[in-house]
Amino acid sequence: MLLREIKNIFHTELDALFPKEEVDAFFYRCVEHYLQLERFVLAVRPELTLTKEEEQPLFEALSQLKQQRPLQYILGVAHFMDFELKVNENVLIPRPETEELVQWILDDTESQKSDIRNQKSEVTILDIGTGSGCIAIALAKYLPQAKVYALDVSEEALEVAKENTKNNQVDITFIQQDILNPELELELGFELEFDLIVSNPPYVRELEKSKIKKNVKEYEPHAALFVPDKDSLLFYRAIAQFSKRHLKKKGSLYLEINQYLGVETKGLLKAHNFSEIELRKDLFGNDRMLKATVPLKGL
Repeated sequence: MLLREIKNIFHTELDALFPKEEVDAFFYRCVEHYLQLERFVLAVRPELTLTKEEEQPLFEALSQLKQQRPLQYILGVAHFMDFELKVNENVLIPRPETEELVQWILDDTESQKSDIRNQKSEVTILDIGTGSGCIAIALAKYLPQAKVYALDVSEEALEVAKENTKNNQVDITFIQQDILNPELELELGFELEFDLIVSNPPYVRELEKSKIKKNVKEYEPHAALFVPDKDSLLFYRAIAQFSKRHLKKKGSLYLEINQYLGVETKGLLKAHNFSEIELRKDLFGNDRMLKATVPLKGL
């Protein structure tokens, strides 16, 4: 079959579910992934014909897209910053907003206010709720003098993160623990202080489920997404309490947050005596990121 005919079939089957531009993106991403062909191939080879063997993965992907399964899970890979990650239903698909959070950290390390890049001693970083490892891997890649730790409660997620770490040739120490565990520090079995703690924890309230698209709600791990309406900041409270005890003097805490709870999350950090609290919007204009400085020990 002609490749351009398969493209038309993608539109026939998917245009009722997705914008046409998104269907185009699905098609060309599948062509790149399965056939190793550039997305402009039809412009230079409009009569390109595929064998049955070459067609098969495209139609299999189309069948799953009709069920609104995320393309990243279909292909088994996602892009973050300028590198590739393995993903499956055990981990969230990395979002552009999380790239912004990482970029904020990197920008701060470049600024005159931070000397992380020039420190002679090793810089220590903890990523809480690492999932696919996207944040931890990015920081390990772009801050090569840092010692990066990554914590997650899910054994399956950590297996994915470890594979991504190996594939991206960085060194990360993984910890399987629950940040909500009141005995966490006893079970860790060691005492560490960090220059920087970062987290993108679960923050979508149950009441917001109706606003979540089917491809997210039915396929991505609920434990990494949702929190109870009555205690929607439980992860931020636990992270704040942990950070007070384990951030070094002048250490920084970076958080991705629920866009509807920016003021409340900022207030929680203020109640825990964090200072220099900064709330930032993402590229869509939503409250999405917070940075704070550790309070003095004992406060």
